[in-house]
Amino acid sequence: MDATARPGEPPASPSAPAGRADAVGGRAGETAQTLDRGLRLLHLVAEAPGGLTVTEAANQLGIGRAAVYRLVGPLTGHGMLRRDGDGRLRLGAGVLHLARRAQPLLAEGALPALRRLAEQAGATAHLTVVEGGEGVALAVVEPSWTSFHVAYRTGSRHPLDRGAAGRAILAGRAGAAGPVSSSGELQSGAYGVAAPVLGVPGLEASVGVVALAPLDVDTVGTQVLAAATAITTALR
Repeated sequence: MDATARPGEPPASPSAPAGRADAVGGRAGETAQTLDRGLRLLHLVAEAPGGLTVTEAANQLGIGRAAVYRLVGPLTGHGMLRRDGDGRLRLGAGVLHLARRAQPLLAEGALPALRRLAEQAGATAHLTVVEGGEGVALAVVEPSWTSFHVAYRTGSRHPLDRGAAGRAILAGRAGAAGPVSSSGELQSGAYGVAAPVLGVPGLEASVGVVALAPLDVDTVGTQVLAAATAITTALR
């Protein structure tokens, strides 16, 4: 039966054919599923230090190898993934580019907590993140009231297994909240206390302080843990 407008009413708007609406909804669903799988693949590769084969990725995603190849193509084209000499999937340089673009936002979010920590502890406070398998000082705040303190440059790099900042990140990987202390591991006469920043998806980081004299780990550790919690809240 034709839809006819009554006097004084606007004409009825024609509705989209059911088949077309179903097709549009189906394509949107397929696109969302592909995006979800692509992001999951990136996470799997990021969590595999030795990379993943296509078969391993397919098994972990619960999809076929052909579907993985369809994901790998565009991700490789955008530099998010790469294939090593053995054909294993590894993260590409494009991921580092995105991470570097996000670093100023991370530093900005952490600065208020770092400022409080530096003033409370009377020591240089820092946020350290993982980049290329090393710890990198992303943000540094020096105390304003001390006569002497450590000058710690933003961008300084160090192995994760040396120094409180790196070892706190490793502790966080194991699910430990810290704090972690160190003495003279990166620089003779320097003392550090740090804790991992936990609960921020995709972020491996620690917050800590470094000083020229031994630190009261109980007192400073509590301050560092509070700063880590504040940074987690700011970055979520």
